[in-house]
Amino acid sequence: MAEGPKLTGLGRVFVALFVAACMYGAYYLFIQKPKSATGNKGPSGASDSVFDTFGGADHVEIGIAYGTEKERWLKWAVDEFAKTRDGKKIKVNLIPMGSLEGAHALLNGDQRIQVWSPASALYKDTFVQEWQVKYSQNPILKEEPLALSPMVYVFWDERYQAFLPKYKTVSFATLGQALQEKGGWESIAQKPEWGLFKLGHTHPNESNSGLMTIVLAAYSYQKKTKDLELKDVVDVGFQNWLQNFERGVSGLSNSTGNMMREMVLKGPSSYDALVVYESVVIDYLKNAEGRWGQLRVVYPEYNAWNDNPYYIIDAPWSSKDQRKAADTFLQFLLSEPIQKESLNHGFRPANPNVPVKFADSPFVKYADYGIKVDLGKICDAPRGEVVNNLLQSWQRTQGNR
Repeated sequence: MAEGPKLTGLGRVFVALFVAACMYGAYYLFIQKPKSATGNKGPSGASDSVFDTFGGADHVEIGIAYGTEKERWLKWAVDEFAKTRDGKKIKVNLIPMGSLEGAHALLNGDQRIQVWSPASALYKDTFVQEWQVKYSQNPILKEEPLALSPMVYVFWDERYQAFLPKYKTVSFATLGQALQEKGGWESIAQKPEWGLFKLGHTHPNESNSGLMTIVLAAYSYQKKTKDLELKDVVDVGFQNWLQNFERGVSGLSNSTGNMMREMVLKGPSSYDALVVYESVVIDYLKNAEGRWGQLRVVYPEYNAWNDNPYYIIDAPWSSKDQRKAADTFLQFLLSEPIQKESLNHGFRPANPNVPVKFADSPFVKYADYGIKVDLGKICDAPRGEVVNNLLQSWQRTQGNR
């Protein structure tokens, strides 16, 4: 039987090269590629694998409606995110809004928003109930706290030192008394040149810190830390007290950050004291000292945590890619380097791996201003119906204002 054609030396070389190429291709596909699919860690610790998960899109854009108390930190974080592999594919638009203002914008169909990040979960139940009436589904796909901050009273130190001899302590009760002094600072501390006692908080219908102020005022009046009920809110004594207190309040800004900025820019001519977030005060302590003197921080006896939740919204106008992008940015915000920077802006990081007390921490550096780590009585968030009735009660105190 005749033999078939034999391979020449050159043919054998080509066959060997072909086999080697096939083996390399198999190695790359089944060994190397799966290894990289787990994602390389960037400087933030966030995985880069999501870069390749979007549905063929070259670019994804998301909008975050956020409370302005986080503005400096979030703007820094967005700039840092833009330097990462994911950040080159995901554009994050920050939309500054009061916490309640952001909820109302979503309920009104603002299609710019994929994430709502209010200062606290205080208005969450009301938002969810109103959304379900409109869309018959839970609006929140995912939620995580970003950073914590309690409420504080902040005074110009000179005014604080003049306040104490008459009232002995700073509380909602003594602040209410000072607001009702017809002679203002003349009656309080023989300082007629200071005019009336000027206390500010934000608008409760638009800003979380304003809403939190009246919630804590109710808890303080009733001397309790949980189970604030409708009967506590509609109590005649509390209603009369709230009306007298609120008629003396100045300002009613829709933004805690803007109100604090105004206090620092204009000095005691704008406000003697504010009820704001601890984080906002820390962020402005040094700015104030160089303009009008030192600020003094006092913690309410009845306090609460503002946990700055990050809500990824199941909105009908949001795409699957936008929801993935929103989660990617969330993981970046929770990474240790970004959480450490939140501390520099006065927040207590939500990541438990990031310490709060160390030599350069603002909670150590600013202790002389009244900043402290440990708090007194911490109050629970009331049910949605209690919050709604508090808002209605507050609205009635305004009269023609």
